[in-house]
Amino acid sequence: MAFASTALPIATSTAFSQPAPSVNVQSAFQRNLNVHLICPDCKEIPPNLVENFSDGDMVCGSCGLVLGDRIIDTRSEWRTFANDDQGNDDPSRVGEALNPLLDGNQLDTMISYGAPGSNVGRELNRTQNKAVHDKKDNELQAAYAKISQMCERYSLPRVVQDTAKDIYKKVKDNRKLKGKSQESIEAAAIFIACRQSGVGRTFKEICLLTSVPKKEIGKVFKIIDGILLELGTPTNAAGQGDREYQAVGTNAEDLLNRFCSHLGLSTQVASGAQYIARRAAKEGILAGRSPISIAAATIYMAAGLFGEGRSASKIAERAGVSDGTIKTSYKFLWEAREKLVDPQWIESKKASLSGLPKV
Repeated sequence: MAFASTALPIATSTAFSQPAPSVNVQSAFQRNLNVHLICPDCKEIPPNLVENFSDGDMVCGSCGLVLGDRIIDTRSEWRTFANDDQGNDDPSRVGEALNPLLDGNQLDTMISYGAPGSNVGRELNRTQNKAVHDKKDNELQAAYAKISQMCERYSLPRVVQDTAKDIYKKVKDNRKLKGKSQESIEAAAIFIACRQSGVGRTFKEICLLTSVPKKEIGKVFKIIDGILLELGTPTNAAGQGDREYQAVGTNAEDLLNRFCSHLGLSTQVASGAQYIARRAAKEGILAGRSPISIAAATIYMAAGLFGEGRSASKIAERAGVSDGTIKTSYKFLWEAREKLVDPQWIESKKASLSGLPKV
């Protein structure tokens, strides 16, 4: 008896097999491999089938009908991470992606301490650290660890950490920073990274975070800002991007949401304070004053408008300015209240001018 095999169950495919030659019943079973998988629409022989490994499909090259899915890629898995091999010609399977924040080839072999109580592994590890590891990379990793620790202490996003590390790497060996402490450079890098990432932080907050004096952070910040402007290189997460570095200042709107959250104010007050701050900037009110003073004064005004009044001393405690500064700035806002308050707030009775603090 002759046996003929059938095609594998592939979607809407048709299999044609030629009759198998007669074989002896007592002979071993032999599989008939004369099976052709063709497109049921085109019915071309030989079939024009294309295996699309990227999508995992088998497709007819003539009409585009999908004949199978979940095709296994049987090609070579070789790939390379070397910077000098742009054509992927090096069949290297070892090593990981290079870290742009570190120097060197970063493909060194690491020797662990070994089993507990074993002195051999510990000695080998110490010897390798002295002979192989780059001192610059060790210093960079130590600085990166401090930057990550400080950013996590204030719950700063990952993009701020990566940008601060990239800034630190670019400026750490610059002659203009000679004599400056490593802590001040790290603090200034974090401050600039916050501005570049749109996460506004004040000098005072960075000072409390890093324990570096405010004046020292300001001096190093100006130096690093000038260095980055001279370099003109992109500065963002991992140092990649298509735009050159531009000095970005902190405005009052970047601080309002965080200050309102610390004071327990509603999102309505925060939105109103942002509106007042934008109107004040457009009208030129409070021009020349610090963003912290403007933010505190607009919160003082918006909280009173929407019936969630807070005292100037309480706002000053959260914002880091004196209550006298808040009242002085608020005086200019109160005089221009007709220009700053949206009439729809009054019409909808969401806000009331009678709730404004008295000057």
